[in-house]
This record gives sequence, C-alpha cells and structure tokens, in this order.
Amino acid sequence: MSNNHTYELLSQINYPKDLRKLSLEQLPQVCKELRQNIIDELADNPGHFASSLGVIELTVALHYVYDTPYDRIVWDVGHQAYGHKILTGRREKFHTNRKFNGIKPFPSPSESEYDTFTCGHASNSISAALGMAVAASNKGEDKRHIIAVIGDGSMSGGLAFEGLNNVSSCPNDILIILNDNNMSIDHSVGGMNHYFHQLHTSSAYNRFRFLISKKLHRWGWLNEERRKKLIRFNNSLKSLISNQQNVFEGMNIRYFGPSDGHNVIEMVHTLQTLKDMKGPKLLHIHTTKGKGFEPAEKAATIWHAPGKFDKETGERIKADDSHLPPRYQDVFGETLLELAKNNDKIIGITPAMPSGCSLNILMKAMPERAFDVGIAEGHAVTFSGGMAKDGMIPFCNIYSSFSQRAYDNIIHDVAIERLNVVFCFDRAGLVGEDGATHHGVFDLAALRPIPNLTISSPYNEKELRHLMYTAQLPDQGPFVIRYPRGRSSNTDWHCPFEEIKIGTGRKLKDGCDVAILSLGPIGNTVAEAIGLFEEEEKAKGTSVTIAHYDMRFLKPIDHNILKEVGEKFTKVITIEDGCVNGGLGSAVLEYMSDHGFTPQVIRLGIPDRFIEHGSIAQLQELVGMDCQAIVKQLRFISSHHSL
Repeated sequence: MSNNHTYELLSQINYPKDLRKLSLEQLPQVCKELRQNIIDELADNPGHFASSLGVIELTVALHYVYDTPYDRIVWDVGHQAYGHKILTGRREKFHTNRKFNGIKPFPSPSESEYDTFTCGHASNSISAALGMAVAASNKGEDKRHIIAVIGDGSMSGGLAFEGLNNVSSCPNDILIILNDNNMSIDHSVGGMNHYFHQLHTSSAYNRFRFLISKKLHRWGWLNEERRKKLIRFNNSLKSLISNQQNVFEGMNIRYFGPSDGHNVIEMVHTLQTLKDMKGPKLLHIHTTKGKGFEPAEKAATIWHAPGKFDKETGERIKADDSHLPPRYQDVFGETLLELAKNNDKIIGITPAMPSGCSLNILMKAMPERAFDVGIAEGHAVTFSGGMAKDGMIPFCNIYSSFSQRAYDNIIHDVAIERLNVVFCFDRAGLVGEDGATHHGVFDLAALRPIPNLTISSPYNEKELRHLMYTAQLPDQGPFVIRYPRGRSSNTDWHCPFEEIKIGTGRKLKDGCDVAILSLGPIGNTVAEAIGLFEEEEKAKGTSVTIAHYDMRFLKPIDHNILKEVGEKFTKVITIEDGCVNGGLGSAVLEYMSDHGFTPQVIRLGIPDRFIEHGSIAQLQELVGMDCQAIVKQLRFISSHHSL
C-alpha cells in the first residue's frame, strides 16, 4: 500500500464478516482508518476522491447491519464505493484501482459478488434494487434485504423517478438511502435539491409510529390493505398539520430522516430499526462530500477527482502544462463564449458537467445564457429541442457515453423536426481509467442511421473551432461534433473562424499504394504511423506510398473522396475512435459495395467487446489503434495481394 499509516482494526477486516465481529463502539475507529486509507491510496493513485470520503460511515454501517453479499447493496454511480471495495476483499489490491489489469473503477459484478449491479451511470439503483426484490420474492427468498444507495445528484435523473413510481405500486420491502450531500460533480441544481434541504420528519414521531404499527400487526388488525390506507390517511394528516407535502410519503414510501450520515453508531441503530420493517422505505441522510479532508470539504467539485495530491498539506500536485496544447474541452468552452458574443441566439446546456466540459466559461461570462440541468441527459436534449423550436441555437454538451441515455430524445425531439441543436459530445472514444461504462465508443454507430443528423469529428482544435462555427450558421439542422478527452495537437489553436462545407473531407497526403481514411483526432496518430512506415520503406530501398484522407464527416460522408478512393486504390484502411461495427469502416464498405468497387478494406477501431480501464495509450495498444499497430497493418496490407 502507498501509505505510512498502520491500521489496527482495518487490517483485521478482509470481508464484512470480519467487520461484524467488532463491537459497535469500535466502528468510529474503523471509519477513521478507512477514511485515512482512501486518502493515503488516492494521494499517489488518482481516482474519485470526495464522494467516497462522504459515505464512509454509511458504508461501514451497511456492511455491519446487513448480511452481505446475501443481502444486496445496490450503489448508484460508483464514485461512492471505494470504502465498499476495501471492506469487501480488495484492500490489498486497492492500489491497483483504475490501473490497467487492476481493480475496476466502479463496482462490477464480474469483479466481486459484493458488487450487485453495474453502476457507472447515474440513477439506476432504485430500478435495479426493485428488480432484485421482486426476484427474491418470486424465489421465496423473503429474508433477503435489498438496499439502494442513491445520491451525488442522481435523484435528479428521470430513471430514479420511474423507479420510485414502480416502488410505490409494487409489493416490496426495499430500503432506499438518499445520500444528500448537495452535490453531483458540480453543485446539484433544481427544485428537488431545494426540497431535500427543506424536508424534515421527527425521528421521535417515526419511532412512535413504528411501535404502534408493530402492535397493530401483532393484534392482527393491520393487514397490507389496511396498512396502505392508514399510511395514506396519516400522510394526509401530517401534510395538513405541517403545511408541507412529503413527496415520498405521497407515493406511499415511508420516509425517515433527515439523519446525520457521519454518525456511524446512529446509522447502525437506524438501519437495525428499519431492517425488518415491511413495505418500501426511504432513509434520508445528510453527508458532506470530502468529509474528513478539509480541502475536499471546502472545494468538493475540484476534489471529485483531483489527481495526485500531498495528503499532509492538501496541495494538489500539478505538472507544469503551460507549454502543452490545450484540452479539447477548453477549446470548446473558449470558442463557445466567442461565438455567443457574436450570436445572441446561442445557449449552452449541460447535464451536471459544467466544469467537466468547460461550459463554466460561458456560465461565468454570461450566466443567463448557460444552463446546468442536473443529471438529466434526456431532459437536456429535449430542453434544447424546445429552445431550438423557437429560434435559439442550443449547444448541448454531453459526455459521449452519457448521451446514450438520451437516444430517443435525439431522434424524437430533435431529428424528426430537424431542429438546430448542436450536440457537442465530449469524452468521445476511449477515455482511459474510467473504463467500460465511460468509453464513448458507441455514438458514431448509434447515430449514423438517424435521418437529418450531421455527424462530424475534428482532426484537431482548429477544426473543432471551424465545426462549431459552421454548426451555428442558419438552417444547419441537428449537428453532432464529437471530440476526445485530453489535449489537442497544437498550442496556436486560436484561429479565425472558417465555414466547412458539410459533408466534405480533405486529402492530407497523396499516395499511390494504400489509402487510409480516418475520422477525428486519431488521424494525427495515422499521420505519424505513415511517416514511420514510409521511412522504413525508404530504408529498404522500396517505394510504397500511403494516401491519407481526413473524412471530417461520418454523415453525410464525402462521396467524392470515396469515389476517388474506389477508383484509384485496391487497398484501403479505415480507422475511427469508435466501435468498428457500424461506424466509418462500415459506411465505407457500404459505399464501395453499392457502387461496384471492390478494394480490400481493413477496418480499425474498437472491437466488438467492452474495453477495460487503463491509460488511453495502453488501451489503444490493446485494441490495435496505436501508432505501431497502424504501421503493422500497413506492412501487412502493402505486402499482400489479397486479404
């Protein structure tokens, strides 16, 4: 382990059964050691920091009270689950978290039986937990307890409310724990967030109500139907007296709280009280994101995933990057502000990621022109469609992976009416250490069949500026611009705007023997590989030359380039930072087949499997998209008459 602390109690805990051997009075010390362990590990091995610190007491209490893994804890998102991982057999391996071939970045059933459900995207815990509860009931496993832990802003997601609606109408005994820390990644927004902080219910009242219900059950008076009627009457009476409607009890879900989520002994007592209570229940707890590490408590957004830091001083360790090219997200943010100053129809929208996508640049300069709608990607798209319907030009920025949650909205609420919404999909392609749930590799293939969409990807940061400028011109219709996480290729990125004719690519390099067609920034790697390969050929005394085309647009794809390639070349390579099935390579093959051309085509991209976590360089090598892999393919295709 990368720390210099000793853990008297934590070192004895390999699994939750070891935790349950401790006395209740020892749990605060366990929490202290567990929190320090996470601080020690993440100081040198960066990861999601503040969220996990905020649920230490809850995590310990859950595994102390419930018989995990038989009892199911369903985590919402995985940012909160580092303590859970450490307590469930992964303490000695935790230093490999997020590393290639190491522990997965988020809970995954393929890694541990204690990880009950995949949880890289928000708001799915209630639905999954209810499904498990119904399955347990049908299998006669009535003693199995199901707990959904939702928080970090996830309650703003529409799926959470769909789950709540079904919970209220379906027989079940699940416990929903609402971890209310007033945060998602940036501060939580919206009326639901305000409501949580105004919501109060007396713990004494709840204890009294629970005791009365137990007596009525014991006397045989309170059956299930009478219980529901009594809950409805009681909730109505309480709302009348308090002049406040509890939205959860309005759905016949028993509400408890708010409770102090950092008092582990109180949490244990509360969970023990609720453990065998019948019917759906919601426990509302207040926590502090970054609890126990003062810098993270004061700036939770920055410390969501802070990188390396000095655990003694709290100083974040940042390399001098002033000489490096900018991040694509910052080029987006600066360019959007520049465009907005010249076009008063432009609006910025993001679902809970203003700092992650750099929309905060526009928010700071023009707060009335930028909206953070919370963790609600579908709403972000339809909200954008509504504005576009009445003449605005929304730039809707969503991480590529999260855009999957808004697929129907893109089709139904934007594409059908050909509304002028500019979709900027950040983190497109392989994203690195966040792994399979976060790689943005499906957008090209998923969006390509949709009519009316323009789908593009810039070769570099200057092309990103030109595409953004082009997208906001009149009557362009829905326009997708996808770009990767990380840095671009040039430091002199600030260039005059130029319109790019939609559906046109460009020839970057002429050649006679093989044509490579690339889409997006992966083309820079292609250019490097071509240089290496042609130097090899020159050293051998042979002359094999490679043509390179930057396609720019997947849809409409440049038919002039494809016709030129089909007529001139018998050997073609396509490459894209997206799934190989259905994207650029498939589009090229379709064109060639439809027009009677028969070149040999090698398609490079993400293979038909979920890709694990690791650095982007490691993953590109893994899937055969790095520079050396492209050189290898050039050697192969140029030396073979047929595939």
